[in-house]
Amino acid sequence: MEILAFGVQADEQPLIEQAFHGREEIRCVDVFLNEDTAPIAAGHEIVSTSVNADLGADVLEILAAGGTRMVAQRSTGFNNIDLARAERLGMTVARVSYYSPYSVAEFAWALAMAVNRRIVRAANRTRDFDFRLQGLMGRDLHGRTAGVLGTGKIGEAFARIAHGFGMRLLGWDVAENPACAELGMRYVPKDELLAQSDLITLHVPLMAETRHLIDAPALKAMRDDAILVNSSRGGLIDTVALVGELRAGRFAGVGLDVYEAEAGLFFLDKSLEPVEDDTLARLVTFPNVLVTSHQAYYTRDAVGQIVDATARNVLDYREGRRSENVLVPRG
Repeated sequence: MEILAFGVQADEQPLIEQAFHGREEIRCVDVFLNEDTAPIAAGHEIVSTSVNADLGADVLEILAAGGTRMVAQRSTGFNNIDLARAERLGMTVARVSYYSPYSVAEFAWALAMAVNRRIVRAANRTRDFDFRLQGLMGRDLHGRTAGVLGTGKIGEAFARIAHGFGMRLLGWDVAENPACAELGMRYVPKDELLAQSDLITLHVPLMAETRHLIDAPALKAMRDDAILVNSSRGGLIDTVALVGELRAGRFAGVGLDVYEAEAGLFFLDKSLEPVEDDTLARLVTFPNVLVTSHQAYYTRDAVGQIVDATARNVLDYREGRRSENVLVPRG
């Protein structure tokens, strides 16, 4: 029986088809799953979804009514899924619990370096043959302090790169990572990390406890010349409060690969449409802010691992096995 994969990017489709070749018939569509598109899945026992899919209660009801019995999400995060409703509907839900942490960590560093050294502004100038250096001064990161909020696999990878830069390491997490401690990381309370760090990076999952982890008081606690990077989930930062601080002239740079209201925007071409999100429109106007489109994970290595794990999740479902990727088991 054919699987329907929602929200498939053109670069991603060959990897998905290769992963499922000889195992399952799969149809890829570029539309994202939401209440309007869910009826497309009628007659498909299994659907595969992307990180920005809407898998709330109403969408799950539509999928279940159409015969869907499994959701295989192609991401680690699952804050977009109503797991309780899925369980009541008897639907199996699986995600990808692991993929290359280097993809995200390296991209977070790309954002940090780009805003620190004003790379985008410099590139735009040189296209116009403007080779002045005014306004492009950055600073050495060697000898400065990197604060890592969330020291799991991705946070550890980021910390290893920071260690290579010769930075002092501060960490915050519910549990200490021995590998980070071996690098010299000192675990401190969040407020102390924010106050002491020159570079702050977020690598924690989005859940009720972490929503707006960086809220107005947290932003106030940061240094005026700090660099803030978020390549995890947009909801970790109170964007309205962030805009307020940026309007006050604070922060040396902010690199955001995610945005808390990105669903319905990111992964789509909105260039010919009016901008309805006033907060995002204001955010991208700041010269010290760089916003990218949730692409930190988007390497051939990471996407290949994601689709391979998704194919294994489907096979496990077919054969009645349960792995660490299962969020809601088969009833």
